Amino acid sequence: MTTSEVRTRTATTETTARLDRLVHEVRETVRRGLPHDLTARLVGEHLAPHLGTTDLLTDRQRESSPEHYRQHVLHAEEDGSFSIVSLVWLPGQRTSVHDHVSWCVTGVHEGREHERRYALVPDGTTARLVATRDVVNEQGDVCGFAPPGDIHRVWNAGADLAISLHVYGADITRLGSSVRRTYEPPADER
Repeated sequence: MTTSEVRTRTATTETTARLDRLVHEVRETVRRGLPHDLTARLVGEHLAPHLGTTDLLTDRQRESSPEHYRQHVLHAEEDGSFSIVSLVWLPGQRTSVHDHVSWCVTGVHEGREHERRYALVPDGTTARLVATRDVVNEQGDVCGFAPPGDIHRVWNAGADLAISLHVYGADITRLGSSVRRTYEPPADER
């Protein structure tokens, strides 16, 4: 596939010159075929300079929903190797406790996101979910992770809109979601 074919596919959805640059940077990194943890770190380095800029997203890609956080697919690579999405959060909106189908890099574009990370710990013949860390990701913060060990919940605990960009090592348009499994939160969080 040539670069012009990729641009044609991307051009069928809304895009900006800055988003096109980010797609190109991620594409070049993913094509290197490095281990997932290194790929995620390098993708994060490319994502960080674009966060907080006014020319990355269109107005439509910043639209929220009053019912739940809203996902906008910004790009899905033709070969299925990665996707870029924006998640738009109104105050109080949150995800379920979940893990992912692939490596992921997230960066806060606007506002802040709260995240609670979990681990499954043995409990007799089963395992139970235990919160291990709470993190507040501010505008400009980037983090990455890869399964296993990627169980978390994210929410907007602030009073203003929050927007984050997520780069997944999978084609979210084909899979329908980046979520592999959801988990029942610990009893003290229900």
